[in-house]
Amino acid sequence: MSEILLSNRKLPVGSKGTLASGWWGMIALIATEATLFAYLLFSYFFLASHALGRWPPYGPPKLRIAVPGTLILILGSVVMAWGERGIERGKPRRLMAALTAALVLGIAFLAMQFYEWSGEPFKLSTGVYSSLYFTITGFHMLHVLVGLLMLVFLLLWTGFGYFNAVRHAAVSIGVIYWHFVTVVWIAVFFTFYIAPRLG
Repeated sequence: MSEILLSNRKLPVGSKGTLASGWWGMIALIATEATLFAYLLFSYFFLASHALGRWPPYGPPKLRIAVPGTLILILGSVVMAWGERGIERGKPRRLMAALTAALVLGIAFLAMQFYEWSGEPFKLSTGVYSSLYFTITGFHMLHVLVGLLMLVFLLLWTGFGYFNAVRHAAVSIGVIYWHFVTVVWIAVFFTFYIAPRLG
């Protein structure tokens, strides 16, 4: 009789928030990746401080693509936070709209970055600056691509009705990662586009 009663119970929701193992896994991943970006950016500033000639050799990259791209990533983070708040209130359609919008914004950012790459007067092997530029921005683009794959899976799971006001830890974990990608880009943007203009 007890077996019959147990079979009618709902499955457990699992850990929520900072109790979820996935949350701690994402924090560990972000800590590791943040350290790697810190080393890369330190390398840039170290080599810039020891440059004998003009730095950057071709002048700072133009802002006409980087500024809109930065605003797009920030908007993507805002939209993701809006979607997360929606599912916390039991609004899956709001989450679906937010994930779709963030996906489109992320793709637009990548397209703009590839376009900017194609217009640069140097290549990866041209010199120290060019190798740093393509390595750091390319590594960030790779992280954006991983974030887009996360968004695709979250969008599919949302469509299948997997998330609700109680079960949405995966959404929160995805939002944390997307915020990380945005913060890293702001650091990269300052390094390559703003710092050289400050002398």
